[in-house]
Amino acid sequence: MSGDGRLKIKNALVSVSDKTGLEKLVTSLDENKVSIFSTGGTAEFIESLGLNVTKVSEITNFPEIMDGRVKTLNPLIYGGILNRIGIDDDIQKEHGMINLDLMVINLYPFEETISGKNVSELDAIENIDIGGPSMIRASAKNFYHKAVLTHHDDYGSFINELQNNDCSISEETRRSLAVNAFMRTAMYDSVIHGFFSEKIDKESIPEEIPLGLKKISSLRYGENPHQNAGLYVSQKQSNSLTNAEIHQGKELSYNNYLDANTAMNCVMEFDHPACVIVKHVNPCGVAIGTDIKNAYEKSFETDPESAFGGVIAVNALVDKTFATTLIENQFVEVLIAPDFSEEAIDVLKEKKNIRVISKKKFKKTPMPFSIQAIDGGFLVQEDDWKIIDKDNIEYVTDRKPTDDQIIDLLFAWKVCKYVKSNAIIFARNQQTIGIGAGQMSRVNSAKIASLKAATANLDTKDSVMASDGFFPFSDSIKMASDNGISCIIQPGGSIKDNEVIEEANKQNIAMVMTRMRHFRH
Repeated sequence: MSGDGRLKIKNALVSVSDKTGLEKLVTSLDENKVSIFSTGGTAEFIESLGLNVTKVSEITNFPEIMDGRVKTLNPLIYGGILNRIGIDDDIQKEHGMINLDLMVINLYPFEETISGKNVSELDAIENIDIGGPSMIRASAKNFYHKAVLTHHDDYGSFINELQNNDCSISEETRRSLAVNAFMRTAMYDSVIHGFFSEKIDKESIPEEIPLGLKKISSLRYGENPHQNAGLYVSQKQSNSLTNAEIHQGKELSYNNYLDANTAMNCVMEFDHPACVIVKHVNPCGVAIGTDIKNAYEKSFETDPESAFGGVIAVNALVDKTFATTLIENQFVEVLIAPDFSEEAIDVLKEKKNIRVISKKKFKKTPMPFSIQAIDGGFLVQEDDWKIIDKDNIEYVTDRKPTDDQIIDLLFAWKVCKYVKSNAIIFARNQQTIGIGAGQMSRVNSAKIASLKAATANLDTKDSVMASDGFFPFSDSIKMASDNGISCIIQPGGSIKDNEVIEEANKQNIAMVMTRMRHFRH
């Protein structure tokens, strides 16, 4: 170690599964007279380049065993990694340990293995690296005296520093590489934990959450142009919005992803042909139809003004007829569906800026939990995946809803779950008639729903109303009556429930309670 904290690289241990960029690195090491020690397939690769390499077994005087699973787990290796220059020199000399200055290590491809089709648990287990993480952590811990490379992205700058500094590496670089190394092992363990934790029963809100988030793409910006943003995943997903097929269009933005996620999850609530149009993370039109073209036309009718520039999700294949109707009718930011016919893709190409996305297996599955950042921490909650059916609702008024009205009530209740609180939905014939979102008082949301219906020239008479939370006063019931609402679905639970029920009876409105609310902040 030089007086300025630079470390002269004399000996390097190289053991990698991913050999990307390795030829250039080991060639540079060889040119700088660095002795290279290696294992298994990595040693064979280096030999194939015509470079000198010493196998680790020649250091340890012990062969690789158990099909190569035990190679480096040896005191003579870890002594060479963990020794501190000037402190452990006597011990090192006593036991004949070779000082290892540089470790070039990457790990068995566990994540790539589990992302394959029909992967067995035994295959996953075989791709859990043991020696690699141990050497990486040991090297990173000892960064005052060692350097560690864990990813080929760092090879280029490392080579440049070697060549420009008499084959030495600064303490600043070693510290930075150590941070990268600890991140690498943390991510690796997180993916392994995630794979096996899915196979056991566990707490819905665990005591600890190893997220292991990896950026898979940079986004143009966040919610606003002055905010940087990226798309991260905890591990490779086989069927999700984050890896859906993008057929055409501009790069998806942060806001596009938020809107697409809301539209997609909402439309997946329905078993029959459905369409959801979202604007600013709120559905502005939702409907079930005879087919998706009919469902779209009904959705658009709810709020044509807000639908402009919206994000649209449908739950069935997009054909040429629907695609033609869509591009002739409005400007669309994103269209997401389970699949598209070739003819539909050709039609949509006429509007090249539309982001066209397909996601297979269009079926809603609950997320393990959701996370919201706050000052100094995170709020974690279970996903709001619970649903109700006609057997779960409580009939609380003298008037009872008809079977058709119950269908509309349950439809409106599902939509309500995806509208920002306070949320009010007017619906009829499984079509939203008016949507009131994000107001501080529930009655104002009801007023907005009424206003939206009037603006779209939709008659609210005999429609149903859904509320994501209970009614604290009876004023919303009076407003519902003024709009011709025939039935109401709401959670109940207010100290004014009796007063609200009394008002519903007075107005001859049927009301049911779910005893479940769907706040969405």
